[in-house]
Amino acid sequence: MPLGPLEHDRAYGELDQVVGAHLGRLARDEEALTAYLRHTWRTRPWALAVAGRQLRECAASGGDRADMPVPDVGLPDDEIRPWLLALAERVEQSVTTGQAPPPATPRTHWEWHARFPELGQFLGCWFSQAMPAEFADHEAALRDYLAGTHPDLVAALAGELHELLALPLGETDHAVAVAELGMEVAPPAPYTPSGWLATVAVRLMEPEAERRDRGR
Repeated sequence: MPLGPLEHDRAYGELDQVVGAHLGRLARDEEALTAYLRHTWRTRPWALAVAGRQLRECAASGGDRADMPVPDVGLPDDEIRPWLLALAERVEQSVTTGQAPPPATPRTHWEWHARFPELGQFLGCWFSQAMPAEFADHEAALRDYLAGTHPDLVAALAGELHELLALPLGETDHAVAVAELGMEVAPPAPYTPSGWLATVAVRLMEPEAERRDRGR
C-alpha cells in the first residue's frame, strides 16, 4: 500500500534529497554527494543524521528493487543497497568528524536549485522557451511575475539575486547559472546575463506604487 505524504517524509524524506542530488549524474559521482553535504551543512545540518538513518533503513529493508523508493541512478539492482550504505557511511562520517565541504559556487543542477529555489522558479516559469509566445518581452514577463506573486516570495527572489550577483563569477559563469536555473531565452539586448539580473534586482526593490506606474 503506498505511503501517504506524511508517512513517506518520515521514512524517506531526507533520503529523497540525497538521491535527488545524484539524478542526472553517475550514482557514485563525488561531486553530487559533495554538493548535497555542502548545501545541507549550510542550511539544515540537523538533517544529515536523518539522512544517514533513512539511507541505512532503506538499504536494510526487505523486498525487491521495485519496492525501494529510489529512482533510476544508473546502477544494477544488486548494487543499489551497497550504494545506499556507502552514502550513509559518508554522510555519517561527515557528521562525526564535523568536516563540511568548504563554501563554493554550486557545482550541480541540484545544488543550483537547492540554493536558489525562488530564482529557479522565476527563471524556469517566466523565462522558459515558451516566454516569447506568452509575453511581448522580458518586461511584460517580469510585470506578470510581480503582479501575481506574494511579496514575501518577491523579497526572497531579491535576496537570492543579490546573493548570486555577490558570488565571484565571470560572465560565462552567470550564463551557466541562469541556464541551470531554467532560463531558456537570452537576456534582452544589450544586457549580459549578470547585467540583466542586476536590473531585475533593482526592479524588485521598487515601491509597489512605482511598479504600478510602470505597468500603465
